[in-house]
Amino acid sequence: MNNLTLIKNAHVFAPQDMGRQDVLFAGQQILAVGHHLDLQGDTLHVVDGSGKLLLPGLVDSLVHITGGGGEGGFHTRTPQMNLTDATLGGVTTLIGALGTDATTRTLTDLLAKAGALCTEGLSVYCYTGSYQIPARTITGNITDDIVLIDKFIGIGEVAIADHRSSQPCAKELMRLASEARIGGMLSGKAGIVSIHVGEGASRLALLEQVVRESDIPASQFYPTHINRNLDLLEAGMAWAAQGGFVDMTTSTNAQFIAEGEIPAAKALAMCLQRGVPVSQLTMSSDGNASLPLFDAHGRLIGLEVGQVASLYQAMVEAVQQYNVPLTQALTSVTLTPARILGLTGKGRIASGADADLLLVDDDTLAIDSVYAKGRQMVAEGVPLVKGTFE
Repeated sequence: MNNLTLIKNAHVFAPQDMGRQDVLFAGQQILAVGHHLDLQGDTLHVVDGSGKLLLPGLVDSLVHITGGGGEGGFHTRTPQMNLTDATLGGVTTLIGALGTDATTRTLTDLLAKAGALCTEGLSVYCYTGSYQIPARTITGNITDDIVLIDKFIGIGEVAIADHRSSQPCAKELMRLASEARIGGMLSGKAGIVSIHVGEGASRLALLEQVVRESDIPASQFYPTHINRNLDLLEAGMAWAAQGGFVDMTTSTNAQFIAEGEIPAAKALAMCLQRGVPVSQLTMSSDGNASLPLFDAHGRLIGLEVGQVASLYQAMVEAVQQYNVPLTQALTSVTLTPARILGLTGKGRIASGADADLLLVDDDTLAIDSVYAKGRQMVAEGVPLVKGTFE
């Protein structure tokens, strides 16, 4: 029998505010949530949650787990993600993706890395495809990849409004989305289409055309980087009014902000203030993507790497700097992405849900402990489990 863990007297945000509760879990599953759960036994481990909040583990919908970048030459390919890059930032579930480079980065390598991270303790899924259309696949088509390969839950990140995209037309994107949608229906998965939105002036016009000229709903698409600039954020809010989802990117640098990027936490607050439901709003890290630095003449002078930990940092920033209620900020990085991605056991604290949990300081929201699939990964802010080569 799996050992039982009982967290007592924590203030539970599930992500809704449940007040002080006890949470019991064993193996990978939460067994009970309630007041005064009193058990005894040799296999019971009791954790005192007094003075702490208990939150669901974060769901990060876009991470370049095998590395990204490369647009500045081979030496600009960013490194792979390590296990503790996620766990120390409270991320217990993530979606791996390819980006610009689907030549030196491959789907088979992506699946292998996902399998490695799962073995090390995380829950990891993937998108087939990459920036390009026609899509790179393993089986030969998008539908078969999603139906037949367990970890594939959709396709992405397909690039639009970007000089690095394949410059797809509406009909090409319709066909791609249709194949993903059918794959999702047949396999019981989301079949979502993750969309990379660049700096191009067309913004979300291509998605709007697809929805207008086909039977594919706006909810089939999951556009990201919507906080790239104010014009794109405005387009994102209009897209949400049509039933679409809006995702903000948390990895950034000072140069991006100076050039007009809106910090993800601020963009989340702006959307909520404009009445966009949190059920349509998410943040993701774009972890291990490249963040290029340029001089005044536009020459590449350095690279920073996107951080998975920026997701939790942005959630805290939304609460502490932009007065977003914790329930809403937390929902944007737990329950909402889990629902969009069709991950029913993720993003919530409830009986029968997966035992992905964070204990954080009640005042500062600093992470104390992280449990992923019921296994404690972090204690007192220090990793108990490291990746194989960390």
